[in-house]
Amino acid sequence: MKDAAEVIRRLEREYPDARIALNYSTPLELLVAVVLSAQCTDEAVNKITQGLFEKYRTAEDYAGADREHLEQDIKSTGFYHSKAKSLIGAAASIVADFGGEVPRTMAELTSLPGVGRKTANIVLYNAFGITDGIAVDTHVKRLSGRIGFTANSEPEKIERDLMEQIPRAIWGGFSYLLIEHGRAICIARKPKCGYCMLKDICQWELKDRFSG
Repeated sequence: MKDAAEVIRRLEREYPDARIALNYSTPLELLVAVVLSAQCTDEAVNKITQGLFEKYRTAEDYAGADREHLEQDIKSTGFYHSKAKSLIGAAASIVADFGGEVPRTMAELTSLPGVGRKTANIVLYNAFGITDGIAVDTHVKRLSGRIGFTANSEPEKIERDLMEQIPRAIWGGFSYLLIEHGRAICIARKPKCGYCMLKDICQWELKDRFSG
């Protein structure tokens, strides 16, 4: 996209405090919260993890958890069967293969059950300050296509397109700029294009405006 630098400048000006909304205090807590956030709001996850992080404090705690009990603990986040399976499996791998500590590389993180590139990118950046890529969630996917950064629909292809256009120094924070904008203005069903600071350079808005 020819206006990538301008898009970044405007988003940074509009959302200077864009950051992760999940609450956590350790890399393990962050990993758990991100797994739980799939198809669930960050607010709902934060309510659950208040008590969850008191009950399960280490990777060993999750690895040895009774699956049915863990499912009940996280039930309100949705898809709790698969999420519990992922948490127990990832924790078991962390204990067996990484000495009980959340690993710090993309390859190691994505070797954990239930952990893909999006989750790994979030953990690496927020827990360890490592930028290995750009986390592509539903907001990032939607806005990347609308604004004109990509014509792809697969998360890994979208990430690759973004990495080619976004300076590596802001890879980690770029997702949160799009997430903030996606929540405030570029919502899924009816985007508020009339209020958007990108409307003169957004490819989706320009296409809609001049089509026909």
